Amino acid sequence: MAMMRLRREDPRVVGSFRLHRRLGAGGMGVVYLGSDRRGQRVALKVIRPDLAEDQEFRSRFAREVSAARRIRGGCTARLVAADLEADRPWFATQYVPGPSLHDKVAEEGPLIAAEVASIGAALSEGLVAVHEAGVVHRDVKPSNILLSPKGPRIIDFGIAWATGASTLTHVGTAVGSPGFLAPEQVRGAAVTPATDVFALGATLAYAATADSPFGHGSSEVMLYRVVHEEPQLYGVPDALAPLVRACLAKDPEERPSTLQLSMRLKEIAAREAQGIGDARPPAPRVDHDRPTGRLSERYADQDTERGRTAGTPAPRAHAPRASTPRTGSRPSTGRGTTRSGGRTNGRPGTRPGTRTTSAGRRPANPRLLRQRLVVFVVVTLLVALGIAAAQGCQGPARSLGLTLEGQRPGARELPGVPLMPRGTGAGALTP
Repeated sequence: MAMMRLRREDPRVVGSFRLHRRLGAGGMGVVYLGSDRRGQRVALKVIRPDLAEDQEFRSRFAREVSAARRIRGGCTARLVAADLEADRPWFATQYVPGPSLHDKVAEEGPLIAAEVASIGAALSEGLVAVHEAGVVHRDVKPSNILLSPKGPRIIDFGIAWATGASTLTHVGTAVGSPGFLAPEQVRGAAVTPATDVFALGATLAYAATADSPFGHGSSEVMLYRVVHEEPQLYGVPDALAPLVRACLAKDPEERPSTLQLSMRLKEIAAREAQGIGDARPPAPRVDHDRPTGRLSERYADQDTERGRTAGTPAPRAHAPRASTPRTGSRPSTGRGTTRSGGRTNGRPGTRPGTRTTSAGRRPANPRLLRQRLVVFVVVTLLVALGIAAAQGCQGPARSLGLTLEGQRPGARELPGVPLMPRGTGAGALTP
């Protein structure tokens, strides 16, 4: 909410509150940011001098403030203090930080269905508390809804019947903002909680489309459309359109209650929030990106079930072979092949009875490859150790250049020359 410096004519202290900034001005008076001695911040509204002199307004103001004191709801700005006997009556409500719904939509555009439903559910729940206190807001509109970090809050409830620059401010006439007024308010009939339901429906339509359901124009044109024309709900999400249209019914008896509206909007918000998660597009994937391990086993199981339903015996799953099959090797019966007369379990588009290429096969299971690699390494080490042990036993004999039989390795018997017997020759030891 935009803040402005205090002007020269603005008071500095009202009641027990010190004023710091201007928050805005409307047809009813000026709103200030103030604080009490404990530092609690409030939004304090001082009534215009001309309205302060109207006794009818003072009586009506006193009744509304008395009813507002009884409101106990988390979705409303709590009334903190008021002085009905001051020269210029004033009241202070809890200060709610955050932009108005009007400003948020104007700056960021229409809200998604889940956000609209969530905000509407909270506002409906707040209106339940307002109506139970015997108060009808009469001026529910986007600028009277603040989006605080703790959720939406309704401000100026019950006593905002003459606020807003575009508001009809004459006492005794229709009170509210054109485009958000209910038909019974325009006709001057009695207002009921259904009046706030109509205004809330128009507010939700604005949040979903960034426009009033009755368009734009002068106050007279807008009021005529509210009474005689149907609302334009183009752009309202399908999940919300029927409920918003029911809220904007001309007959108050045909509108849902605030409790029904709150429950219905909570259901829509939950469903739409779930739909947002489901609607996220998956990451693009090609054949060689398919997952392996347990997920690939699920794919294999799914393909097996599809093969059974098609009348084809379920093929046994094998690890894929090399990309180029060896001559005479047994053809693989995994995912990349199909049997004659059956349905292919490889890539879509392969004809029965033909083999798919290596590009159509899924990658090998890394767990199986790791197991084979470990077995290969262990076997290799065992063989190497065995060879080393055997060489160690033959080492002494080889160091003398003789075999166990006393012969040089590779010696042959030449014709007429016998091999030297054991223990003889230049290398023999004498006793």
